[in-house]
Parts: sequence; C-alpha cells; structure tokens
Amino acid sequence: METHLADFIKHTTAGREAEEILRRCVHCGFCTATCPTYQLLGDELDGPRGRIYLIKQVLEGVEPTEKTRLHLDRCLSCRSCETTCPSGVQYTRLLDIGREVVESKVPRTGSDAFMRGALRNLLPRATLFGAAMKLGQSVRLLLPGVLRAKVPPPSSAGPAPRAGHARKMIALAGCVQPSMYPNINGATRRVLDRLGIEMVEPSGAGCCGAVRAHLNAAEGARDDARRNIDAWWPLLESGAEGLVMTASGCGSHVLEYAHLLQDDPDYALKAARVVLATRDISEVITAEAAGLAPLLQACKALPEAQRALAFHSPCSLQHGLKIRGTVESLLSAAGYTLTAVADSHLCCGSAGTYSVLQPVLSKRLQDNKIAALTAGGPSAIVSANVGCVGHLQGATDVPVMHWIEMLDARLSS
Repeated sequence: METHLADFIKHTTAGREAEEILRRCVHCGFCTATCPTYQLLGDELDGPRGRIYLIKQVLEGVEPTEKTRLHLDRCLSCRSCETTCPSGVQYTRLLDIGREVVESKVPRTGSDAFMRGALRNLLPRATLFGAAMKLGQSVRLLLPGVLRAKVPPPSSAGPAPRAGHARKMIALAGCVQPSMYPNINGATRRVLDRLGIEMVEPSGAGCCGAVRAHLNAAEGARDDARRNIDAWWPLLESGAEGLVMTASGCGSHVLEYAHLLQDDPDYALKAARVVLATRDISEVITAEAAGLAPLLQACKALPEAQRALAFHSPCSLQHGLKIRGTVESLLSAAGYTLTAVADSHLCCGSAGTYSVLQPVLSKRLQDNKIAALTAGGPSAIVSANVGCVGHLQGATDVPVMHWIEMLDARLSS
C-alpha cells in the first residue's frame, strides 16, 4: 500500500511504525472473513481493511470526524484479523496509533468522556474497584438484571499451601480478578505448589495496563508497566523463574511492554527481559508434564456427568498469545471431554471495557457465543481470561470458570 504520511507524524516513532504496517497490507480482504464486527454489521468500515483505510487517511492529513472515531471504537481489538492475515499486518498496533491521533483531533465530550474517564480511573485501581465490587455484591439481588450480570456472587481464594519451595514464579494479581474471582489465582497457587513451585504475588504490582491502553491513555498504560516492572525486578534478579499469567488478556498485554517502553532509556532493557520471562499458566503447566502426569493418574475417576466441558478460547489467548490446543490438551489429560464449539475463533464480546462501551454489539456477540458453547450440553464452560469468564457467566446458568480451577479440583480429588 502506497503511503504519503503528513508531516505531523511522518518522522515520529509512531509514524515510522504505522508506515511500515500500512505498506504490508495488500488489500486482500481475508481479514473481513474473521472480523466479528464486520460479520455483524456488513460494513466495510467496520472491518479491518476499512479501518486501515480510515487510519491511513487520517495519518495522511485528512481531518477525522466523529464517524471516523465511531468505526474505530467499534473494533474489539480481538486480533482475529492478525491470525488470518497472510501478509503479517500488525493491525492492532496500527489501530492504537490511529485511535490516539483521532482522539487528539476529535476530543470526546459529555457522557462518552465521563464513562471512559470513570473506567480509566476505577478499573485499574484494585483497592477502589474491590470496594465497589464488595458493595455491589452485598446488594446484588437488588440490582437491575443487566448490572447484576456483571457482579458475581462473593467467593474466596480457597486454602493456601503452607510449604514454600526453592522454585518460585511471579504472578500478577491484576486489578479486577482478586475481587471478582479470587479462586483463579488461588487454584493456580495450589496447582503450582503440587508441582513444586511457589507462586509469589508482589504487593507493588497492579493493573497490567491493558485497560488504559484500550481507552487510549497511552502514557497511563506505560506508567502501569513501569510500576509492575519495578515490583517484579527484585524477584527476577533474585532467581524467580519467570512470570506466570493467569489472565490471558494481561499476558497478551505484558508481552507488549518492550514495545511500549522501547523509547524509555530506564526501562527498555528491563521490559525486554520481562517479556522473555512471561508465560501463560497453560505454558507453565505443560512444561511440567512429567510431574503432572502421576498426579493426574492418582486422581479419582471423573463422574460421567462432569466430564463434558466447553472451552472458550479468549481472543487474547488464541490471537494475542498465539496459544492454541494447549489448554485443551491439559483438560483432556485431566479426564475431561471437550464439546465442539462453532466459530471458536470469534470474540465473545467482552474485550476489556467493550461490553460497557458498546453494549449492543457486545450482547449480540455474547448471545452467539453462548449458543455455540452450550450446543454440546456441557456440564460447565471454561475459559482462560477473567473478563470472558464474567461476561459469559452473566448470560447463562451453566457454570463458567477458569480452566485452572477445573485442574485444581481434579488434583484435589
């Protein structure tokens, strides 16, 4: 694709990156076939190829409008198009650049600006969000249906292992997971303990930064990354084996730290090391297969009624981290039978804050995903990302949980 970027961005780091990405695109349109919003709306401008053209125009000097911003807002950042693209177009990075430019030229006002500001300031603060969630849970049954669906019942992390181990891995508690689903990290801690690994959660770490990044607060996202690196660094220096991510959305974003901080002389090298040290929990456990196998062999037989599971692979897992088949293999080894799920490559509609900011489109995607997941009559639905777990559970009576909880339950039997 031929480009003629405007002077305001041409010679910047963002401009050079955008130009390289744009020139990779060959207009083939394969991406539209796997784009959730294009499938729903059938509008070229609500698919990757159309959005690429919109961003190209803006970077070449065409003034954006609120309509331009709307088409970019409707993108889920699911990265399904990147999986499909035969030319390796890094669409999401281009989208981030385009959104930041459009936002600066077409500022938000009114309720839109207020809502985004509230999300930027509430969600990344675990203590503040936790207090709000606790309040919501205390009056959950009195909440309207739509709001009640976003507030899970109170739960606990379960028993914590007592013994420490020489082997240690760092875990990220995150911002919403501790108050919404504390048992995800609780189950992870117990599973790793059985494999001879101690899970450490440094108190100085917090939100991975994905929330602010998706809401076009780029500098805030960089600050989140720097804070986490500062919390993790002493542990990495003292021998921790790496970082284990229990939310694939967080893991996918942490792998962007080196890119986010590439121009920061104090953090660029540290960020690169963090990226190399980061693993999804499914990768960590798969690497411990030799120790896991005898533990699973010692488990009680799984009752027939509990064997069928539907696995929802989050976009951040299959398109962001490029992990496919790993969780499924672990669940099969644990004695579960996975039901077939149609259109498993499509987003469930959660996508960070998307379900709040684009509720109509999100609901349509949620309905489609629930229909696909429940078609095989599973006893439960499992996923690998906290946002997907909460989003799906709000729309079905079938239990929805993180897959690591299922593995923990099996090893406890």
